[in-house]
Amino acid sequence: MAYGSVLTDVVQSSVTGTPPQFNDGAGTQTGTLCRAWVNYKGTSTVSIRGSFNVSSVTVNGTGDFTLNFTNAMSDANYAALATANQNAGGNPANVSVGYPDNSSTVTYSTTQVRFLVKFGTNSSQLDPTTLSVAIFR
Repeated sequence: MAYGSVLTDVVQSSVTGTPPQFNDGAGTQTGTLCRAWVNYKGTSTVSIRGSFNVSSVTVNGTGDFTLNFTNAMSDANYAALATANQNAGGNPANVSVGYPDNSSTVTYSTTQVRFLVKFGTNSSQLDPTTLSVAIFR
């Protein structure tokens, strides 16, 4: 069988709520598309610059955010990846995804995920100028 390229405007799964999957030549699934992503301003008033399947970002406190999905995930077993810019002083930011609330319950759910941003050089929480999050399932 020859393999080539496909030009199309739309790729649609045959099952509602399930993303299209990519298979290798043997028919083994090798991946799916990003299920949700957002790029937003995290200082002052949160402002979403661009997004897919993200309805809003909730500020829980300094450096503490909850990402809310427009369409729920099928379960809470997804991968959430996040990056934040460094502050004006050049200190890098670290992002903890699935950050536990005060009861130590990790907050991955089908409708939202919580994360915390801290300075890389100490444990102080910060509101980054830019934060980007991608969800894969």
